[in-house]
This record gives sequence, C-alpha cells and structure tokens, in this order.
Amino acid sequence: MTKHALITGITGQDGAYLAQFLLEKGYQVYGLIARRGTDTLGRLRELGIADQVQLLDGDLIDLSSMIRAMEQSQAEEVYNLGAQSFVGTSWDQPILTAEVSGTSVVRILEAIRITNPKARFYQASTSEMFGQIQEALQSERTPFHPRSPYGVAKLYGHWITVNYRESFGLHASSGILFNHESPLRGTEFVTRKITLALARIRHGLQGDVELGNLDSKRDWGFAGDYVRAMWLMLQQPAPDDFVIATGQTWTVREFIEKAAPHVGFDLVWEGEGEQTQGIDRKSGKVIVRVNPAFYRPAEVDTLIGNPGKAHQQLGWKPTVQFDTLVQMMAEADLRRVAREAGA
Repeated sequence: MTKHALITGITGQDGAYLAQFLLEKGYQVYGLIARRGTDTLGRLRELGIADQVQLLDGDLIDLSSMIRAMEQSQAEEVYNLGAQSFVGTSWDQPILTAEVSGTSVVRILEAIRITNPKARFYQASTSEMFGQIQEALQSERTPFHPRSPYGVAKLYGHWITVNYRESFGLHASSGILFNHESPLRGTEFVTRKITLALARIRHGLQGDVELGNLDSKRDWGFAGDYVRAMWLMLQQPAPDDFVIATGQTWTVREFIEKAAPHVGFDLVWEGEGEQTQGIDRKSGKVIVRVNPAFYRPAEVDTLIGNPGKAHQQLGWKPTVQFDTLVQMMAEADLRRVAREAGA
C-alpha cells in the first residue's frame, strides 16, 4: 500500500529534497503551505516535482489547520521542517521565531495525538542548540547552550518532542542536524551568498561581497544526504534522537577559497580587517568586505558533530564530500547567473 507523508516547510531546501526522496520511494506526498508569498514553489519546480505533491493550505501557528492537514493527508509519517530558519533574523524577530520554530512543534504533536497517534513524527532540531559548545565534538549527550533566539526556540521544539515521546508513547524522533547546504539553499545563508556573489562578480553584475566572520567554522554537509537520515529515523522500531553531521569542519574563508576556482577565479588573500582582498592572479581582484553588521550579537564560532550513533544505528553516512558540495553550488550559481546575464 502507498504510504502517505506530510511535510511542513515543503517549499524550503530540505522540504524539497525530502519530497523528491519520498516520491522516489513511492510515497504520496503532502505539503503544508502558508500562502503568503507570490512564488513559493521555485525549489519544487527546480527539482521537477511541483506537480507531483499535493499542497494543503495551513499554518504552523494554527492548530486547527494542522488538524485538518492530518485528516486530509491521512499521513503515516509527519516531517516538521517548517521554521523561521535564518539565525540572523531571529534577533530581529524573536517572538515570531519562538512561535514558528518553537511552540508550533507542540501544535503539530497535538494534531497527531488527536487525529492519529500511531503516525510517526520527525522534528528538525539543529546544531545551533549547542551554541556555546560544552565539548569539542558535539553528540546526542552534549549539553545544550543556545546562543540565539533561533537556537532557544529550536531547543523547546526538541524537548517537547522528547516529552511527547515519553508522555504519550508517540514515535517522535529528532534529528540534530548540523549545517547542510545545496544549490537550493536560500541566498541569505553564507554559503549560497558566497557562490552567488562570485558568479555575479564573474559576469560583471556585482563588484564585491560583504560577509561577517571569515574564521567561523562549521560542519557542512549536503542537504540531499541529510533528508535520507530523516527518513531512516522514522523507519526504526523505536524513536530516538540523532546527530547528523560529517564530523569535519571548515571556515567561511576556506569555503570561499574552494568555491572561487569553480567560477574562474584563482584566489590568494591579501590584507586583514574590514576589507580583505582576494587576489585573482589572472583577472583582477575579488574584494571581500568584512562587515561587522553581519556578526551575530552572540557568536557561535565552531560547531562540529559526532555522527557515530547515526552511523551505527541508522546505517547512515554522507555520500557528498565538502569539495564536491562546494563545486555543486558554485557551478549551479554560475549557470543561473549566466542565464540572467544572457551569456
């Protein structure tokens, strides 16, 4: 029989890749969508699946629409990927972030408990919950110390998932996902901001790029790998929490250095401080301006995950390495910008 899955946040990076993954496995896929934008289906169209998913009107902050979505979809698996997911915005919109990324989780869990307590639930937790890290390598047992309103909101979502699992016996799991990127990443995120800016500079559509902390370190993986881990969690006999990460870390500066050759630049660094010049030996300069406005009020300098439990219990390992991920993103943006420029 065909399985039914409901995805909140289906129009985001992870939601689109997860929808594609589940469709390939023969699922009937439903997506919850709050129709606030003019064109929210761009990622689904880019993957060629926009007409293969059934979209349901609803909002994470409205319990009644969540109940209707459960009834309409008859979902056996629910993946909560919907959130205000940009950390920087959470300082400007802390209450909205708390509602959408935090307390909305309990609304979804209540909708499941009311309509179909046998449905399996996945909560998208985040490495940002670790924040001011208590251990050099973060695992499921590492204490949390979030450093942003986003991390705090996600921590509530994480613990209420654990609470409903323990209180009501729901098959509710959380994936503590470290940074995961792709060509579908939003342009507000630093990795995609870099690849898009380099492509635009290459085509003469942009003069420089402004970034924050170039020495910030992150554990970056490929989003397509990470949605596979989400699915694996809901196939387990018992629910649990899992860190999903590569176990490797890279700086923002290293990301730029690896991306540049894929858009035709050969960079070396010159200068420090508010203006850093990435020198292209062949064709001039790519200027990276360090803008203090892009620093977080409470910085998280380094995050690196220990995915050992996921390796052992889920049989999950990433398939796309960092260099390949950077190449994938840089080349995708170079093609996009070439079309934009009419080249």
